[in-house]
Amino acid sequence: MNRDTGQGALTAFGRRLLLAVDAKGYGGVDVLTQSQLQGAIQELVTRAADAAGLDRERWETQSAGDSLFAVLPEGASEPALVDTFMRKLDAGLRAFNHQRLPSGWLRLRAAVHFGTASAGANGFVGRAPVDIGRMLDSTVLRSALAAAPDACLAVAVSSIVYDDVVREAYTTFRAQEFREVRVEEKEYAGQVWIWVPGCDPHALDLRGTGSGRGAEQSVAKVGDIPTALRDTVVQNFHGTIHADGAVFGISH
Repeated sequence: MNRDTGQGALTAFGRRLLLAVDAKGYGGVDVLTQSQLQGAIQELVTRAADAAGLDRERWETQSAGDSLFAVLPEGASEPALVDTFMRKLDAGLRAFNHQRLPSGWLRLRAAVHFGTASAGANGFVGRAPVDIGRMLDSTVLRSALAAAPDACLAVAVSSIVYDDVVREAYTTFRAQEFREVRVEEKEYAGQVWIWVPGCDPHALDLRGTGSGRGAEQSVAKVGDIPTALRDTVVQNFHGTIHADGAVFGISH
């Protein structure tokens, strides 16, 4: 069983590997679906941890319905979390969603960071827990998932994790599978790297509308408009047209 963060299990100072996940659209589904998604998050995270050789029993975790935040123990493998864990999590999400209607899909945002974290009276304290929260809730990560409707997962890793783990070839990823973006959320500002399984992150439109939890939709580019619509013939009308009680004045 995961240990409670209020028991002081972490030392006053320590650098740890951090993971955060959050479900997209959780608040818009019914209670039964919410219950199913909550159970799936816990199960899929545990399966992915087992596949990656990351002892879930030793994680210090905070869960809140559709989200999970974890501080992994000292010595936890960064390459295993970034690579094997995330690939297994994506495969599990796809299997879970396979026979479900799109409205009931479980789609996750995830973030990975490495930095200082320790237990406080009501959760974790330190710079890293704040930073990973901003990464997870950032407009760019939300937009990445919104811009890839067939994807089940969008991952953001901090620069320190990308530079030390991905760039140095400690994973099976190619560097170009990630996209560098700037995140500025509240008091946090920094570079993060985005990966969306099965997608070219450089082709995604990450210009979200607004920021924070309301920024779920990406902004369409002209190039995203289907050719059939761009080439539609426009008819010119003269006079007034009545349609369903509404009157539109259209002039040549």
